[in-house]
Amino acid sequence: MPSLPSSGPFRGGVVAAVATVAAWALFQLLGLPSPVLFGALLGGMAGALTVSSPPTLPPPTFTAGQALVGATIGGLVSPQTLRGAFADWAPILAVTLGTLVLSVLAGQVLRVHRDVSATTGAFAMVAGGASGMTALAHELGADDRVVTVVQYLRVLLVLLAMPLVTATVFHPAAQQHGAAPSSASSPALGLLFTVVAVAVGLPLARVAHVPAGSLLGPLLVAVVLAVAGVFGTGGVPVPVQDLAYLLIGLQVGLRFTRDSLRSIARLLPLALGLILALIAACAGMGWVLSHAVGVAPLDAYLATTPGGLYAVLATAVDSGSDVTFVLATQVVRLLVMLLAAPVLAHVLRRRRPRPRRR
Repeated sequence: MPSLPSSGPFRGGVVAAVATVAAWALFQLLGLPSPVLFGALLGGMAGALTVSSPPTLPPPTFTAGQALVGATIGGLVSPQTLRGAFADWAPILAVTLGTLVLSVLAGQVLRVHRDVSATTGAFAMVAGGASGMTALAHELGADDRVVTVVQYLRVLLVLLAMPLVTATVFHPAAQQHGAAPSSASSPALGLLFTVVAVAVGLPLARVAHVPAGSLLGPLLVAVVLAVAGVFGTGGVPVPVQDLAYLLIGLQVGLRFTRDSLRSIARLLPLALGLILALIAACAGMGWVLSHAVGVAPLDAYLATTPGGLYAVLATAVDSGSDVTFVLATQVVRLLVMLLAAPVLAHVLRRRRPRPRRR
């Protein structure tokens, strides 16, 4: 019997809420990193795939989640770790350029599918900045439907694999050198730190046209506040961090509707194989980076993971990793990918398009 127009989203929301709590509790029981984010991810997917009219979150909720995550990570930065990250600029840049080259090559392999142009293939496979690439795709001549689905398929695979790989391969409880989430001198100072970082960072990023500004604007302001010690040992309170991860996880999970999954059916085998190969190649670069720079293997793995920036940062925080090194590598890659996108699109559009089969 057909459901009322409003019942689909409502029922999907209930399913998402119940599944989120259940997955959250299970991940917490298993001791997996970032149980809030990954529980919300699976909960959002359950809510989206079980109804004909899936629920959606208002766009400001994703902005809020990004801003709070940015403030959380920025609050962990110290002058010592900043100097350490700056000292490793050459290996970080090398890994970033290597990832860009691998992404473009994977995109050209994806182009063998009849529905994928050179530009669409490249944008779909670029590892880093899924939301930015999705936003840029249509404007730069790519099929934004294909780009969106393949980009978020990659993010989904990274998100699902990361907690298992982190817990079973690296055993983060044994790591002691990483920075744990900082706690504020008082809850009031922590909230004030958060409000200032977000309230100043968001408009500043918009005015300066900063890529991924919803994350990077509050992050940069939080770095200044933390390094200057304006709020003592201030940082984003843990319940507010959990709220941020909840919003991000739900937003990503709810993108995977039945329609979007059906639309990728013909591309799925090839795209899946390429994504897995790209993830493996990036893990290999992480192994090289670990030996070249002397960082812990888990830090290098998280730093070179091809996507899921918010989940990577959440995992780094929860596992006691070197958050600044992970953040530096991930953000450099994000910026390089987004800045290179217009140039890449211009070069690829100059190639003669293939005739399309009907």
